[in-house]
Amino acid sequence: MLPLNGDERVDHRLRDDMRRFDDDDEVDVVVVGAGAGGATMTQRLARAGWRVVTLDAGPFWDPARDWVSDEAGSHGLYWTEPRQIGGSDPVPLGSNNSGRGVGGSMIHYAGYTPRFHPSDFETQTRDGVGADWPFSYADLKPYYEAIEGELPVAGEDWPWGDPHTYPHHAHPVGGNGEVFQRGARAIGVETRVGPVAIANGRFGHRQHCIYRGFCLQGCKVNAKASPLITHIPDALAHGAEVRAHCMVTRIGYDERTGRATGVHYVKDGVEHFQRAAHVVVAGYSIETPRLLLNSANRRFPQGMCNDFDLVGRYLMVQGAPQTGGRFDDEVRMYKAPPPEVSTEQFYETDPSRPYQRGFSIQTVSPLPITWAEHITGQGHWGPSLREYMRDYVHWSCLGALCEFLPQADNRVTLSDQVDRHGLPVAHFSYSQCDNDRALMKAAAEVMESILRAAGADEVITFNRYAHLVGGARMGADERHGVVDGYGRAFAVPNLLITDGSTLPTQGSANPALTIMSVAARAADHLIRTGTPTAATTGRNHV
Repeated sequence: MLPLNGDERVDHRLRDDMRRFDDDDEVDVVVVGAGAGGATMTQRLARAGWRVVTLDAGPFWDPARDWVSDEAGSHGLYWTEPRQIGGSDPVPLGSNNSGRGVGGSMIHYAGYTPRFHPSDFETQTRDGVGADWPFSYADLKPYYEAIEGELPVAGEDWPWGDPHTYPHHAHPVGGNGEVFQRGARAIGVETRVGPVAIANGRFGHRQHCIYRGFCLQGCKVNAKASPLITHIPDALAHGAEVRAHCMVTRIGYDERTGRATGVHYVKDGVEHFQRAAHVVVAGYSIETPRLLLNSANRRFPQGMCNDFDLVGRYLMVQGAPQTGGRFDDEVRMYKAPPPEVSTEQFYETDPSRPYQRGFSIQTVSPLPITWAEHITGQGHWGPSLREYMRDYVHWSCLGALCEFLPQADNRVTLSDQVDRHGLPVAHFSYSQCDNDRALMKAAAEVMESILRAAGADEVITFNRYAHLVGGARMGADERHGVVDGYGRAFAVPNLLITDGSTLPTQGSANPALTIMSVAARAADHLIRTGTPTAATTGRNHV
């Protein structure tokens, strides 16, 4: 459990009085991105006495001031800088798969924090698809347990994968969860409540969840865990500096030593260079490959760490179809955290099915604007759309996460278009394979069966996608990965990548907990093997 202070909130004095470094100071580490991976690295290294500067392109959010209980008013939480998409199945980018500001996409994630299964770490060995990770589930298990305690996570005892328990007991179940449980029991599907990174009760400086249903728009009461209110304040208390509105444009490199020297960034229209003994990149699966490709130099003419044309490749999404069911009684699916009840009964490869790997199912609770987008996507407009919207409180909605397979041609490259900083923007090309399509179809069929068994008189399914990972994958060597199992770049010894871009496979689980756990493991290894460049005896610097 993190030592947070009483009733202080996220905008406590440490934000204004944090330790400050100059660009010319060679800090021990500069971290690019303050989301799940970057914030965890920042906190771990600061606690070990390392001098850390973390840069984020977005704002340093204040939930009480900046966030509203309004779906449309929350658009600023998303990364909306220009990007290009292509391929035979282009994936929309923005609201459900990237974040903007300190805390990253965990600001607007649903709070769902399952673990990956042991099988996820060896899909090639077990199932002949995907890629094996350079370490095992057992290597990551203690970090899963640690992060679950720090957030903390609430949920019922978990029977799937590696069976385990959670620090806090499960939340009460609302109408959407009751529908899922009723339908699942009727067709023999096992379910559990949780796991969510929402403490069941008051926790330190954080309020009890009030079940307002706005987890995806930023938790205004700070009941839902995110790095903004957990790991970042602890990092500041241990001497780290977090600089908001800093867009990193390029990684510095010394051709003589073969080492990274720091990062170039733009703040308020002014170019800067922060010197550092180590560089940690945690910009996630689009911006991390983009930064590496934009950091080309004489040593790396095709992009930093891209000797074997792996940067940007094997980028994955999860198939995330949602199925709604209408009931005569009111459900009011929004009155609870969106992911209340879930099942991983279909997670593993089933030899009797015509596809490899699997999917999970959880309750989801699209708010009215998103629900209207789903309905219009089915062709309803005018009077028909109005009728569906009047019925909003009668609908229940389930969502699946399907493990789409890594493919080399699903990748990020640089386009001819430039952003407001003059940098080439990312082009993300994505195409599904037959296995991906089969998983989506199977997941939709199960969800429709559950809702009909619960008593729905109408069901509709919307195909959608979520959770980017990959693009700078881990591997056993430089021909199979950009980084090793500790996030260290094979080509640049003092460059680390600690975000979701390093994951070799996607799993059927939301990735936030795994990203944080992988980053914590990388931080431990760096602390054990590295030495800060300067004496760092201070704590609580102001």
